[in-house]
Amino acid sequence: MSLILAVDDELDMLELIKNILKKNNHQVDVYQNPLDVDNSKLSKYDLILLDVMMPGIDGISFCKDIRAKVDCPILFLTAKTMEEDIVEGLLIGGDDYITKPFGASELLARIEAHLRREKRERHTSLNLGEIRFDLSSNEVFVGDEKVHLTKSEYQISELLAKRKGQVFSREQIYELIFGFDGIRDASAISEHIKNIRAKFQKYYENPIETVWGIGYKWN
Repeated sequence: MSLILAVDDELDMLELIKNILKKNNHQVDVYQNPLDVDNSKLSKYDLILLDVMMPGIDGISFCKDIRAKVDCPILFLTAKTMEEDIVEGLLIGGDDYITKPFGASELLARIEAHLRREKRERHTSLNLGEIRFDLSSNEVFVGDEKVHLTKSEYQISELLAKRKGQVFSREQIYELIFGFDGIRDASAISEHIKNIRAKFQKYYENPIETVWGIGYKWN
């Protein structure tokens, strides 16, 4: 079972999509207005369906806004057949499009194809609210802004983020990041954490919590 987000200003279309996907054991969240979607929870979805033509903010603009926060497939639903609209959507981060009106079998076939591809591919992003780790380039972003961490700061942040909620002592962090080969000075971890916090606070984020007497964890 996959969790799918569908956004379309037509309620009948949302009901159709929801019924089709639920019959095939998928869970679906539906919204008529993209502005009602909680962007901090986008990373939980396995696939996103976006109508292109919506009042307020159209599907292409919404895709552009959220693409940096999610690495799941984004499929456009469109009644428009003009090539330039399709090209624009794919260039700014869309993966595919489905032209309205569509049948249940076509919708399912396209969605299942993208979900199968996602299962085959190794995800290279870790998304935690507004914070995104690019695991292939060892970079971290808040929204679209890159947080300039040193190598050690990045490694500590990734370690804690991958084990969100788990508490690590300074000694454990030092051993997991630096091993036993170098000079073992766990007090350096405190300085690294201090620097990491200062850099994230520039973006009004404070992801690392001190658990007094024990160590640190990612919120």
